[in-house]
Amino acid sequence: MVSQKVQVINEMGLSLRPAGNLCKEAIKYRSLITFTSGINSANAKSVLSVLGACVKCGDEIEIVCEGEDEKEALDHLVEAIENGLTGEQ
Repeated sequence: MVSQKVQVINEMGLSLRPAGNLCKEAIKYRSLITFTSGINSANAKSVLSVLGACVKCGDEIEIVCEGEDEKEALDHLVEAIENGLTGEQ
Protein backbone atom coordinates (compact mmCIF):
# COMPACT_ATOMS: atom_id res chain seq x y z
CA MET A 1 0.00 0.00 0.00
CA VAL A 2 1.25 3.48 -0.90
CA SER A 3 -0.29 6.87 -0.23
CA GLN A 4 0.38 10.54 -0.81
CA LYS A 5 -1.33 13.82 0.00
CA VAL A 6 -1.99 16.26 -2.81
CA GLN A 7 -3.85 19.57 -3.09
CA VAL A 8 -6.70 19.86 -5.61
CA ILE A 9 -5.96 22.90 -7.77
CA ASN A 10 -8.80 22.64 -10.29
CA GLU A 11 -11.00 25.72 -9.85
CA MET A 12 -14.12 23.53 -9.87
CA GLY A 13 -12.73 21.10 -7.30
CA LEU A 14 -13.80 17.55 -8.08
CA SER A 15 -17.03 18.48 -9.85
CA LEU A 16 -18.37 16.34 -12.71
CA ARG A 17 -15.74 16.86 -15.43
CA PRO A 18 -12.65 16.74 -13.16
CA ALA A 19 -14.16 13.78 -11.28
CA GLY A 20 -14.67 11.99 -14.60
CA ASN A 21 -11.07 12.67 -15.60
CA LEU A 22 -9.83 11.35 -12.25
CA CYS A 23 -11.89 8.18 -12.71
CA LYS A 24 -10.60 7.70 -16.27
CA GLU A 25 -7.05 7.76 -14.90
CA ALA A 26 -7.84 5.48 -11.95
CA ILE A 27 -9.60 2.86 -14.10
CA LYS A 28 -6.37 2.28 -16.03
CA TYR A 29 -4.89 0.47 -13.01
CA ARG A 30 -5.64 -2.83 -11.32
CA SER A 31 -4.95 -1.51 -7.84
CA LEU A 32 -7.67 -0.51 -5.42
CA ILE A 33 -7.56 3.29 -5.43
CA THR A 34 -9.30 5.40 -2.81
CA PHE A 35 -8.85 8.85 -1.36
CA THR A 36 -9.81 10.68 1.79
CA SER A 37 -10.68 14.32 2.25
CA GLY A 38 -11.39 15.30 5.82
CA ILE A 39 -13.92 12.76 7.06
CA ASN A 40 -15.03 11.76 3.56
CA SER A 41 -13.56 8.87 1.60
CA ALA A 42 -14.18 7.78 -1.97
CA ASN A 43 -13.47 5.08 -4.51
CA ALA A 44 -11.45 6.90 -7.18
CA LYS A 45 -12.85 4.59 -9.88
CA SER A 46 -16.47 5.68 -9.26
CA VAL A 47 -17.65 9.10 -10.44
CA LEU A 48 -20.57 9.05 -8.00
CA SER A 49 -18.26 8.20 -5.11
CA VAL A 50 -15.82 10.99 -6.09
CA LEU A 51 -18.67 13.52 -6.41
CA GLY A 52 -20.02 12.42 -3.03
CA ALA A 53 -16.73 13.37 -1.34
CA CYS A 54 -17.52 17.06 -2.06
CA VAL A 55 -13.90 18.08 -2.69
CA LYS A 56 -13.41 21.79 -3.37
CA CYS A 57 -10.52 23.71 -4.92
CA GLY A 58 -7.71 24.00 -2.40
CA ASP A 59 -8.73 20.89 -0.44
CA GLU A 60 -6.02 18.38 0.36
CA ILE A 61 -6.78 14.73 -0.36
CA GLU A 62 -4.79 11.63 0.47
CA ILE A 63 -4.70 9.07 -2.32
CA VAL A 64 -4.23 5.45 -1.27
CA CYS A 65 -3.33 2.74 -3.79
CA GLU A 66 -3.11 -0.94 -2.99
CA GLY A 67 -2.25 -3.65 -5.50
CA GLU A 68 0.21 -4.86 -8.10
CA ASP A 69 0.62 -1.52 -9.89
CA GLU A 70 0.13 0.72 -6.84
CA LYS A 71 3.26 2.86 -7.23
CA GLU A 72 2.63 3.60 -10.91
CA ALA A 73 -1.04 4.36 -10.19
CA LEU A 74 -0.17 6.73 -7.35
CA ASP A 75 2.44 8.59 -9.40
CA HIS A 76 0.08 9.10 -12.35
CA LEU A 77 -2.90 10.14 -10.24
CA VAL A 78 -0.88 12.67 -8.26
CA GLU A 79 0.47 14.07 -11.54
CA ALA A 80 -3.05 14.31 -12.99
CA ILE A 81 -4.34 16.17 -9.93
CA GLU A 82 -1.33 18.51 -9.87
CA ASN A 83 -2.02 19.28 -13.55
CA GLY A 84 -5.61 20.27 -12.76
CA LEU A 85 -7.40 17.15 -14.05
CA THR A 86 -7.86 18.70 -17.47
CA GLY A 87 -7.93 15.33 -19.24
CA GLU A 88 -4.69 16.15 -21.08
CA GLN A 89 -2.41 13.87 -19.05
